[in-house]
Amino acid sequence: MCKGLAGLPATCIERAKGIKTKLGILLLKPENINDYIIPYSDKPEKFSKPQRPSQLEVLQWRDSLEKLLLNNYGLLAFRAFLQSEYSEENIEFYLACEDYKMIKSPMKLTSKAKKIYEEYIEKEAPKEVNLDHFTKDIIVKNLVEPSPSTFEIAQKKVLTLMEKDSLPRFLKSELYQEMIK
Repeated sequence: MCKGLAGLPATCIERAKGIKTKLGILLLKPENINDYIIPYSDKPEKFSKPQRPSQLEVLQWRDSLEKLLLNNYGLLAFRAFLQSEYSEENIEFYLACEDYKMIKSPMKLTSKAKKIYEEYIEKEAPKEVNLDHFTKDIIVKNLVEPSPSTFEIAQKKVLTLMEKDSLPRFLKSELYQEMIK
């Protein structure tokens, strides 16, 4: 064991082990993937085991972040990559907004909007995403009367940020390069 690892808090080591496990699962050969359950899901009933994509599908992820995010396997790989870089707040915010848009009940909409704001938007939030003050001000005004589009501008900005910053790094990563092979 490295000298440096002994000094790390146990939580960091456990998180690193979890990320290593997730990345290992993604790199399994196609015939073995169905033997494993991907370990992350807040709502298991909605989550199905992703099929390993074809090489062509993986190559198409270079075209747009949307293509990557629409593929369950791609989403898991991208999320694992962001976790390995300790920058998963953007994808988590994006996914929280996607879930938020599906809510029909005004009461639940208000509750979820408050939760998203507190977790991702407000100053020094636990998973604060990088948004300008203008966008944050729009969200605060939208929170007076939440609607499915309350976070739309912020979600688009975060998506653009991931597309320009995180996606190019993901495409250069060892994980993506292995998936192409």
